[in-house]
Amino acid sequence: MTDEGADPFAAVDIDAVREALVEWYEDDHRAFPWRETDDPYEILVSEVMSQQTQLGRVVEAWEAFLDRWPTAADLAAADRADVVGFWTSHSLGYNNRAKYLHEAARQVQGEFDGTFPRDPEGLSELMGVGPYTANAVASFAFNNGDAVVDTNVKRVLHRAFGVPDDDAAFERAAATLMPEGRSRVWNNAIMELGGVACEKTPACDEAGCPWRRWCRAYETGDFTAPDVPTQPAFEGSRRQMRGRVVDALSDRDGLRLDELGPKVRVDYVPDGEYGREWLRGLLADLADDGLVEIEGRDEDAVARLKR
Repeated sequence: MTDEGADPFAAVDIDAVREALVEWYEDDHRAFPWRETDDPYEILVSEVMSQQTQLGRVVEAWEAFLDRWPTAADLAAADRADVVGFWTSHSLGYNNRAKYLHEAARQVQGEFDGTFPRDPEGLSELMGVGPYTANAVASFAFNNGDAVVDTNVKRVLHRAFGVPDDDAAFERAAATLMPEGRSRVWNNAIMELGGVACEKTPACDEAGCPWRRWCRAYETGDFTAPDVPTQPAFEGSRRQMRGRVVDALSDRDGLRLDELGPKVRVDYVPDGEYGREWLRGLLADLADDGLVEIEGRDEDAVARLKR
């Protein structure tokens, strides 16, 4: 591994490294529909959906979402409960993402006159759009982004060039490698490399990795990679239960707690471990997120999606 502060590319021809990767990507890569568009709205939807969700599952949801709300203006005019209901029915993870995406569309319409900002700084002003997503949209929609640094990119840089497991070092190395003015193809290419050739279990020869001639891991056989945070189990989690609440309420005007409870857990008992108090806790979390509202008290309380 390269010492912190040392130049990981001191002994390589950076232009040759860049050319090899871009040629490899342009010759053959996975076909995802959002790679065939430069529409910032469509790309933002794909980026939000892809957060901790397998890309194969995202394609169907992305296409269905855009069929229903084809533009940012359509999404901004939609009922938020319908958007959240769609998110839950397609198992896209945290419902907050649907809420933020809906609010971002409203911002584009109301604050930006229907036109998306074109750079990472401007895109970061949209609700729920963090630095990574802002940069990805700027890159893929406007070819105007910085070098993307995600888990895949860190793994590739660490293995190939010995970049230390340090966020600042990864940022510097990624910025050095990216050819100026080519963020769209470059960021797609390096993430593709990490996704198909340099996964946790590498497939260097099978995927025809274009960096084998420079790669330290390929030379030494040491494919150690930076630690990757483990995603908490979904089955039985509080996150899953919150999703079931939203799903149960999505096509109803409201449900009393004892009507809602069994739809969330089959072992719901009003006074049991998973009873009204437990259910109220889930509803309170969802209310804090602006997704649910509760009217009334005790067993007569009614929960409904906030519209």
